[in-house]
Amino acid sequence: MATSTADNPTRNYLNDPRGVKSWLFTRDHKRIGLMFLCLVTVAVSLGAVFALLIRTELTLPGPTVTDSPSLYNRFFTLHGAIMIFLFVLPAIPSSLGNFVLPLMLGAKDVAFPRLNLASLWLFAFGMAFFILTLALGGVDTGWTFYPPYSTGTPTAVTTAVVGAFILGFSSIFTGINFLVTIHTMRPPGMGWFRMPLFLWGLYGTAIIQILATPVLAITLLLLVVERTLGVGIFDAKLGGDPVLFQHFFWFYSHPAVYIMILPAMGIVSEVIAVFSRKHIFGYKFIAYSSLAIALLGFFVWGHHMFVSGQSPLVGMIFSALTFAVAIPSAIKVFNWVTTLYKGAIDLSPAMCFSLMFVFIFGVGGLTGLFLGSLATNIQVHDTSFVVAHFHYTMAGGTLTAFLAGLYYWWPKITGRMYGRRWGQIAAGLVFIGFNLTYFPQFVIGWQGMPRRYYDYELVTDIPFITGWQIISTVGGYLFVGGVVFAAVGLIRSLWTGARAPANPWGAATLEWQCSSPPPSGNFDQPPPVGDCYVFDDWEYDEEKGYVRVTKESEDVVST
Repeated sequence: MATSTADNPTRNYLNDPRGVKSWLFTRDHKRIGLMFLCLVTVAVSLGAVFALLIRTELTLPGPTVTDSPSLYNRFFTLHGAIMIFLFVLPAIPSSLGNFVLPLMLGAKDVAFPRLNLASLWLFAFGMAFFILTLALGGVDTGWTFYPPYSTGTPTAVTTAVVGAFILGFSSIFTGINFLVTIHTMRPPGMGWFRMPLFLWGLYGTAIIQILATPVLAITLLLLVVERTLGVGIFDAKLGGDPVLFQHFFWFYSHPAVYIMILPAMGIVSEVIAVFSRKHIFGYKFIAYSSLAIALLGFFVWGHHMFVSGQSPLVGMIFSALTFAVAIPSAIKVFNWVTTLYKGAIDLSPAMCFSLMFVFIFGVGGLTGLFLGSLATNIQVHDTSFVVAHFHYTMAGGTLTAFLAGLYYWWPKITGRMYGRRWGQIAAGLVFIGFNLTYFPQFVIGWQGMPRRYYDYELVTDIPFITGWQIISTVGGYLFVGGVVFAAVGLIRSLWTGARAPANPWGAATLEWQCSSPPPSGNFDQPPPVGDCYVFDDWEYDEEKGYVRVTKESEDVVST
């Protein structure tokens, strides 16, 4: 049964309709996802520039890039704010999620196409405020905007905070759209436990976006009111309480960790199953663990505040909850490893990045147990150990899964196949560079190297500190170089890549049952729903890619 237009049609969502206006005012989820992809690519490029400036400055004691501590503070503030608010949070849900979610449901679009377009415009508007912040000289508060730094500094805090406030509404709109779409637009035959696991990840993410993001929005709004009107809310000098800001901020920001990581876990589940040619092990456990992570994530924010003066009893409770939230994450890792066992593993670029995610996220999760324990947290709080843990969990985890998803769905997005060798080399460079960058930070952080320090000339009691910093900087350039190599390989495929068939990987989810790239309306008729992790009825055809063999006959029918 043909479920879409013929393979490689001349008319698709990229050229139907034509014109700039048709893109700016489109309600097609695929075009909106692609424009989100372009915006987050610009953001990660800008954030990477500031990351390299930071690493270069820390290579040797004394001034390297700049002799101004204030300018260095602006480097790490803008690096953190841009990476978190403009890349890590929206990268997978808003770009890949927007593109894939309706296709995975066999639907024409999301539930609210106009709201989807509004979320894109809001994101672009919020991003413009961060660009304006750069023009105004930057911010020197750190990406968390802690008072009293944020209430007393003369830098452009208000501009950056307003940008983050606007970006929050974009996130909320996306979450509402995804939640309603999954609830109301699943096709007949797709019950809750026949959904692809990527949709479970997006579903858990949507819950967090809707419930947690308003808390951050209100907190940032109160901060702007305090700066502009002098009302005492968070600044102790004005009668406020800076610890109150920390509670509000981390009540959002720790669940936000799972906004970043749940969709990444969903991608890894899809890729590992497809490139192992095995049914995902423990489907229901992985699905339920996504919801468990989303819900438990609301109750662990206090482990960021063990040194803020909260009572020992509260610290013990938050410590226990932190250990509890590790359980559903461990379930996913165990199930991925079991899926790989005795599988027909294909080390495609998408699979290489997914395996990289399992390793890097595993290191990040295990070192998180050190930070969840009261005794060791006090030792390593505000050191480079925290920097390494955070980047292993967020930067390494989210970025590697994002690249895995990008390689996995690139033929569907663009209609072109990429060079397999290019992707594998990029994966190797990213893996080596990332670990060279951040593993040394565990070592020097455990020995006492503070984070956010402009210089470490006076930190002389840490053995070989300069050597570790040099290794970290070399790794940073290699890491960024690997990401650039991946981007060049993918962009190069737009001109040199072979035309992609409808299903180049033999996947069984519904997005592979329409042409590559998809037509504007996705499907001519609803595609048949089956088990999305059964690959036995797909066989490879040299001209058409993978095609389905029907149960009734041995005839090969293109999907």
